[in-house]
Amino acid sequence: MSEATAPAGLPYRLIATDLDGTLLRSDGSVSPRTRDALAAATAAGAAHIVVTGRAVPWTRHILDDLGYDGLAVCGQGAQVYHAGEHRLLTSVTLDRQLAGLALAKIEAETGPLYLAASRDGLDGEVLVGPGYAVQGTLPATPFTDASDLWTAPLNKLYIQHPDLTDDELCEVATRTAGGFVTVTMAGEGIVELLPLGLSKATGLSLAARRLGMKAVDTIAFGDMPNDLPMFAWASYGVAMANAHGTLKAVADEVTSSNDEDGIAVVLERMLG
Repeated sequence: MSEATAPAGLPYRLIATDLDGTLLRSDGSVSPRTRDALAAATAAGAAHIVVTGRAVPWTRHILDDLGYDGLAVCGQGAQVYHAGEHRLLTSVTLDRQLAGLALAKIEAETGPLYLAASRDGLDGEVLVGPGYAVQGTLPATPFTDASDLWTAPLNKLYIQHPDLTDDELCEVATRTAGGFVTVTMAGEGIVELLPLGLSKATGLSLAARRLGMKAVDTIAFGDMPNDLPMFAWASYGVAMANAHGTLKAVADEVTSSNDEDGIAVVLERMLG
């Protein structure tokens, strides 16, 4: 990137941030310091883009609170959302046949799974089955009959197991069903089955193209294995101190934790 295109004092034109464990503190807030650092970066000419595993219905209230009116990548890359216009620009859904086959392959090895699913669309519900533990206090709709999962298009399935750890479940799911779906881990208790080939990098590259930017223009912040493709795509990847070990291992830099303003620490240094 030439100096003419880079914001003054900042070597990147596009700042991509995950939400949970990264931009958001443990209490779900964005600190004043981090807000100020992002405001300074955008005032200098950079663009900030949220890239989250949350689907739009679980993201919209956060973006509205931030006064965020640009593009956001939601649902692990499945959705490119225009926050200012409150509309979906792109949306990718899970193939029902492949997803059902993937579940059967996994359960053949692990036994029954606890299931949840995210329905597509601006107001898509998250359906939660018996035994599935929802993380946090986000809204969810219970179901008891597994056939209810398939009555509307989905952008992802969530799986949990009564005994396996998240890493163990992710490994088994990838090994047994990785040819049918993409398997990723987005946080504690959050192992997901996505459309095959989909990742945060997919959605981020689409959104960046709409903004006239490329991978070389991008610095990315994240904390979990679902951020690995985004780090591979971006020019520079920053893992939070609280990040999963696999992400720290490939990061260009490890910053402070999400509760210690890790994003602000990096941006303030770069802005000088």
